[in-house]
Amino acid sequence: MEPLILASSSPRRQQILKSLNIPFVVMPADIDETVPSDIKPDNAPEYLAARKIDAVARKISPDREFGWILAADTVIIHKNRIYGKPKSREEAFAFLKTLQGETHKVVTGLALFNGQINYMSTRTSVTKVTFNPMTDEEIEWYLETSEWHDAAGAYRIQGFGSCFIKKIEGTESSVMGLPIFELYDILKEQNYKFMT
Repeated sequence: MEPLILASSSPRRQQILKSLNIPFVVMPADIDETVPSDIKPDNAPEYLAARKIDAVARKISPDREFGWILAADTVIIHKNRIYGKPKSREEAFAFLKTLQGETHKVVTGLALFNGQINYMSTRTSVTKVTFNPMTDEEIEWYLETSEWHDAAGAYRIQGFGSCFIKKIEGTESSVMGLPIFELYDILKEQNYKFMT
């Protein structure tokens, strides 16, 4: 299989690609993740994933051929507000205080660029996550684990955060940041050779 360029430094995304035996090289995209006001919250992850592809493509020397660039972005949406990665412990506390006892959406957008035909396609996966009610003490305990760092909505589903998740409607891989069904679908659409 031809290696993908993964436009992300996320260990979770790398772990999912490894579990599928898809070879990749990491080339993180450094972009401003501000979303224009005319883009709806549900469309923000696809928009940001496409921007990451553009940023990585610009890093590659014009005389170097490349096949595939894969990018993803995940946001938490609750009551039409986007909850990205918290900038501080205080903001992480505020996010979890808002989300506890409620159902929110985890929206992951994928973008795949095929350098051979200069074509990009996108997909979006939406999963609903319901948190159990949490006391302030439980939130503080969770923040002590440091899982909130660099995590949309200030939590990770695959760690201690799972202690508070009452229900998931959708796929766990999407909440981890790389939905496997949509990933397979987008690679298949572009004739990526899985079975070689």
